[in-house]
Amino acid sequence: MEKILDLHIHSRYSRACSKNLIPETIARACVTRGIDIVSTGDFTHPQWLEMLEQELFESASGIFSLKNNPDRSESTRFILGTEVASIKKHAGKLRRVHHLIFAPNFAAVKKFNKKLTELGCNIRADGRPILGLTSKDILTVALEADPQMMVIPAHAWTPWFGIFGSKGGYDSLSDAFEDLTPHIHAIETGLSSDPLMNWQVPAVDGITLISNSDAHSPQKLGREANVFSFEQESDITYAEIKRIIETGDRAKFLYTIEFYPEEGKYHYDGHATCEFSCPPNDTKKYRGLCPKCGRGLTIGVMNRVAELSTRTEIEARTLNRVPFKNLVPLPEIIADTIGVGVSSKAVTQIYDTLIKKIGSEFYILLQADLSLVQTVSSPEIAEALGRVREGNIYVKPGYDGIFGVVKVFGDNERKKTEQKSFDLS
Repeated sequence: MEKILDLHIHSRYSRACSKNLIPETIARACVTRGIDIVSTGDFTHPQWLEMLEQELFESASGIFSLKNNPDRSESTRFILGTEVASIKKHAGKLRRVHHLIFAPNFAAVKKFNKKLTELGCNIRADGRPILGLTSKDILTVALEADPQMMVIPAHAWTPWFGIFGSKGGYDSLSDAFEDLTPHIHAIETGLSSDPLMNWQVPAVDGITLISNSDAHSPQKLGREANVFSFEQESDITYAEIKRIIETGDRAKFLYTIEFYPEEGKYHYDGHATCEFSCPPNDTKKYRGLCPKCGRGLTIGVMNRVAELSTRTEIEARTLNRVPFKNLVPLPEIIADTIGVGVSSKAVTQIYDTLIKKIGSEFYILLQADLSLVQTVSSPEIAEALGRVREGNIYVKPGYDGIFGVVKVFGDNERKKTEQKSFDLS
């Protein structure tokens, strides 16, 4: 059986995150999206940890479910996870790196949190705490708390907080983790890169690539995800998820679900203040400076991958790695088709109707018959979904913290769709 996992989210206790991110709401949103297993996020925060212990129970080894089951959200399962920020000078440079941490049980979480507090870390200030520890230090604390804990560098290429980021990262995992590098088995690709880009870089050879939403609101859950195969329900345990990730088991790790990387907010180089962006070759021409104001450009993921790569895209495609599928979130498809904002009432109405009459968002994006989509919504939306599945879209690349813009239809085509009536009564 196939299960979809989103292993990087946040809670209401993280800065700039929705107050609706509580266990019940997360579970309900997962049902809508089609996510089967989700990280709790933020287990280092005392109030969130208390809420998790109150509202979850261990339904399988290292897997948790809601004690109260509103709607159909009893089907959502949780794994204990968090994200922490390492900000510490190391090897002559200030490093800023985010890491995902996973634990097999609440006892391991409490040992981990206790040690961080003893080391002087303030884990109460934010759901994603800033730790004055190196990446290696954090891994050491995790392994001492419980050898079954996992540490996975988050959004590995993000300029400001990626392990390979242009601003505060490293050129290799061994530079960061030194003799403990064998304990690092995976990295998270992040929204601004996809596996194909990563495959060009020898530094990640032998490393499993995972993809997650890094959701700051229920609406963003499942922007990226992982698809695993389990023989039966009893196989869904923390230990088995850990094994699949650490080994990159091709029989069990079926594929990842990806943003088009151009849509990520750090794909191109650029300077947001001047509304300027460019691909890496132009950055060289501009000597890394914004041509409008003369200040330094934020070097994006595409450029940083090119810097560390030795393979061409063609060569990378020949490698036998866990495959991936690029998708666009369903609300964005609907919004572009009818020419309105993604948060508009019209988009919500069409989205809710599709979910109610067809199934979860991932089912609609990946499997639903387009003729059924057409019947429930419109021929234009069905066509748009087909184009996304084929990769027949246009994305204006994101840069310097600004998300890219997805267009399924050209301007002339969209004018025609805007004139259609979408009466779903």
